[in-house]
Amino acid sequence: MAKAPQAGRSKTRLCPPLSPDEAAALSAAFLRDTTVNLAEAARTAPIAPYAAYAPRGTEDLLRARIAAGTGLVLADGSAPAPDGVEGFGRCLLHALDGLLALGHPAACLLSSDCPTLPTAFLVEAARVLLQPGDRAVLGACQDGGYYLLGLKHRHAALFSDIAWSTDSVAEATWARARSIGLPVVELPPWYDVDDAASLARLRAERDGYAAPATRAVLARLGGVAEAALTA
Repeated sequence: MAKAPQAGRSKTRLCPPLSPDEAAALSAAFLRDTTVNLAEAARTAPIAPYAAYAPRGTEDLLRARIAAGTGLVLADGSAPAPDGVEGFGRCLLHALDGLLALGHPAACLLSSDCPTLPTAFLVEAARVLLQPGDRAVLGACQDGGYYLLGLKHRHAALFSDIAWSTDSVAEATWARARSIGLPVVELPPWYDVDDAASLARLRAERDGYAAPATRAVLARLGGVAEAALTA
C-alpha cells in the first residue's frame, strides 16, 4: 500500500521529532526498501510486485521511488464498495480487487511502513497462498494492526466495520475470518514505524531486512534520529 511521499502528507505522526520534509524522505525510503525487498522475495517465490497507490495522479512520483519492475494499481478507495467498508478499508479492498482482476490467483496487501520486514515472511506468505484451498494469511503488527493480509478471493467482510488505525485491527480481522469460515494462517509478528518510539526501534534493530535506503536516510538525519531514541 503506497501513499505518495509528500511533505505534510506523509508519516505525519513522526512530526515531531521529524520535520515534514524529513518524514517524506523517510516515507520514500520505506517505499524503496519495501519494493526492493519484494523483488528479492520474487527470486525465491512466484511473486509479482505492485505498488497499490494513492492519490491518483502521483504515478510519476512513485515510479521514481520504487524498484524497477514494480507494477502500479490504483487504490484510493474510489471504487464502489459494500456497505460497512469505509476509510482505509475501501483502499485495501480497491487494491485487492485491482490485483485479482489482473488474473493473479492470490494477492497480499502489504504495509509500506515495515521497511525491515524479513524477506522470508513474504516468501512464506506466497507459499501458503498458492497451496490448494481457500484461506487467508495474516501478519500481525505488535501494535495491534497488521502488516500483511493475503487472500485468494474477495472476502469483503474482512474490511467491513473495522476500526482502522486502532490496536484491534488484526484481532477484528481474525474474528471476522472465523465468522465466515475462512481459515487463517498466521505469519510471525513484526512492527510498523509510525511514531517516535517505533522510529527509535527501527534505528536500533538489525534482525530483519537490511533496508539500505532507510538506513541511509536515518544516517543523514543524524541527531534527529538519535533524539527519537529517547522519546
